[in-house]
Amino acid sequence: MSSTHLIDDSPLTKYHKRLIAACSGGPFLDGFLLSIIGVALTGANADLHLNAATLGIAGAVSLIGLFVGSLVFGPITDRIGRRVMYTADLLVMIAASVACLWIQAGWQLIALRFVVGLAVGADYPIATSLLTEWMPKKHRGSTIGLLSVVWLVGAIVAYFVGFAFTSAFGNGSWRWMLASGAVFGAIVMLLRMGAHESPRWLIIRGRIEEARRDISSVLGREVTTEEITDMVTQEEPQRRARLTDLLRGMNLRRILFCGLTWMCFAIPQFALFTYGPIILSHLGFGEDTAGATLGQIVLNLGFLLGSFPGMKWVESRGRRPLILGSFLFGALALLPLGIWPDAPGWFVMTFFFLFALINGAGNILVFIYPNELFPTQLRASAVGLATAVSRIGAAVGTYLVPVSLIGLGTGPTMLIGAGLTFLGFVISIFWAEETRNRNLTAAAQAPADGTPASVSHARGKAAGKLAL
Repeated sequence: MSSTHLIDDSPLTKYHKRLIAACSGGPFLDGFLLSIIGVALTGANADLHLNAATLGIAGAVSLIGLFVGSLVFGPITDRIGRRVMYTADLLVMIAASVACLWIQAGWQLIALRFVVGLAVGADYPIATSLLTEWMPKKHRGSTIGLLSVVWLVGAIVAYFVGFAFTSAFGNGSWRWMLASGAVFGAIVMLLRMGAHESPRWLIIRGRIEEARRDISSVLGREVTTEEITDMVTQEEPQRRARLTDLLRGMNLRRILFCGLTWMCFAIPQFALFTYGPIILSHLGFGEDTAGATLGQIVLNLGFLLGSFPGMKWVESRGRRPLILGSFLFGALALLPLGIWPDAPGWFVMTFFFLFALINGAGNILVFIYPNELFPTQLRASAVGLATAVSRIGAAVGTYLVPVSLIGLGTGPTMLIGAGLTFLGFVISIFWAEETRNRNLTAAAQAPADGTPASVSHARGKAAGKLAL
């Protein structure tokens, strides 16, 4: 029996479903913790008397922490295992959230938001790698894409929580908003108890019998020595990989592709999540904080609703046409907001909602591509590095949003967002690969002709496939 029958072609078991729920807890917390600041900043600004620069840093510093966390903890996860890191990062998230109750100065807010970002950055390579390495290939794309959907759910819950606190207790309740993440963190901790280590990671570390026992437990049958030997043959690397391998040749191109396209998705999205109520107020939607926050909830629902057809298309049409269409039509949706910034509220919400739907569909790829394009021994490091590349731009972009709104105006700020989205389309034309229906080992290998897999064939049909 081929090794693909053990994992890549295995049925979806109860354990797989439990693991999906457990791994989804991380992205949920990520979305919640990174988005709740968007509502809390209004009250924090009033209580702590933040200037424009400090306000920008407070909004962007979590992304800086995310950059550091993903860059540092991705390689550590590849070295010591996925399961060891699986709950440690949650403890840090919970502690930093609770500590927000005692914030008395702007620097304390910035410091704690940095720690939250650090833990979020650690979780990206941990949870996504573990889930990817257990999932059957026919469910892999939609399942990994689900993590992005759950991220959006966390963001939406954050705005509902923020709206509830603001409506009931006013803007002064911002400390409790930030601390509320600890409750969700404790729930996720419980979900993650009892998880197995990645069998692919165990194999490349020589822990063959442990991998065999775990796979047998998950599949509900005894895996034979022949089956596990076949898997070892395919999984075991020819030589020990080094982190520097990610910085040369095909791996470097893939890192840049994953990081830069993730950045092009993330900058407009994080701008909306972090400064959504402020942007909507500038555009004339919502006369008070609660009204603008309610408008933000509607936009977040757009991101979520767009994800569901994206999860279907990523398996039925493929990764490449989905990313191309999302960037192209997303740029076209932002363009009218830049051209007509003084438009009526219904016009603003219509095109913002349309952009949210389109961005939500393509955004499911940000976890899929880096997990599929790299081998087991480098997967978490690659996800961490791609995350870091994306967050350099996202942090700078998010920091500059309030500066741009004040200095350039709302219209030019929207045009910049449209330009960044179109840049993602151009990058994807040249570098987007097709990994649909490929087993995990094959997807990480170099195509025979040295070009991105299926790109030459896809270019010939690009016009027909762009229509999502």
